[in-house]
Amino acid sequence: MKVEVHDRLEAVEPAAWDQLVGAARFGSPFLSWTWQSEWARAFAADRRLEIRRVEDGSGQTVALLPLYEAEPGVLSAVGGADVSDYLDLIAVEGREEEAWMSLLQARAAERAVWDLHAVPGASPTATALPQLAQACGLEATVAVEERCPVLTLPATWEAYVASLSGKHRHELGRKTRRLEREAPDALPSWAARPADVQARLGDFFDLHRRSRAGKARFMDASMEGFFRSAVTALAERGGARLWFLDTASGPIASFITLEWDETVGLYNSGFLPDRAALSPGVVLLGHLIRDAIERGKRRFDFLRGEERYKHEFEPVPEPVYHVRIGRPEPHVPVAGHLQ
Repeated sequence: MKVEVHDRLEAVEPAAWDQLVGAARFGSPFLSWTWQSEWARAFAADRRLEIRRVEDGSGQTVALLPLYEAEPGVLSAVGGADVSDYLDLIAVEGREEEAWMSLLQARAAERAVWDLHAVPGASPTATALPQLAQACGLEATVAVEERCPVLTLPATWEAYVASLSGKHRHELGRKTRRLEREAPDALPSWAARPADVQARLGDFFDLHRRSRAGKARFMDASMEGFFRSAVTALAERGGARLWFLDTASGPIASFITLEWDETVGLYNSGFLPDRAALSPGVVLLGHLIRDAIERGKRRFDFLRGEERYKHEFEPVPEPVYHVRIGRPEPHVPVAGHLQ
């Protein structure tokens, strides 16, 4: 195995990058060339990049580890934990451990810490890295960082509703009926074509900024520019949708969803606070889940965060991990004791 280090993403062809993502165990859109390059352009233009490529003896690219200098002496995964729900080594499924061993051996003498966030719980990065690091004279710590609630979808909407507890089934029906009664003109709509997504992103940003304190600070000009570029680019590949609950006076709830590997991911949201009593977000979310089932999707991933409204749909939380790799801390003798 050979490890090369590049200082720009363009050292890897976009098609080759995405081909590797397609061969990976977890091929989420957050690892795609589109997402990673748009993020780097928006938030790491003045940061040092280290794109570590692992090749086998035949010259095949087996893995990519895209890193950027988050602070002196600390390299983090390109994609940013604040906007990317899953980040990891991009590696051919089944070859992750040998790729990690090559990466660890190549960096054994380096002092920099690799600080990886949002690593999926079933990834070899979380399950095997501590032992691999120790074999290379390094130390890897793994800790639960957050959880992603996930639904395994049945074949029909009726089967899903029947699977809910009596309380949640009753609440979903009650909230849906109330909205139909008090806002009879409210209808779900979605945009998937890039031009349509671009045309309605302004409505999403308005609802997002108004929906909760702090969201306006998060969605500043740089973040809006990133969302516009990344979501529209994913829509060009059939990987993003923009959902609304529309009324005659304008939309009252909205979601951005991302799609990959028979999965629909609930990426971001916004709603009109003045209509919060009607639970427009919960009602619209029911439409999203029903649509995913009817299109034959197998998973509905609520992505990171365990907000209460998500649990009304009874998903199962799956952990994501924070993994930190570096040289072992030196042992400090206890005063007064011989070592």
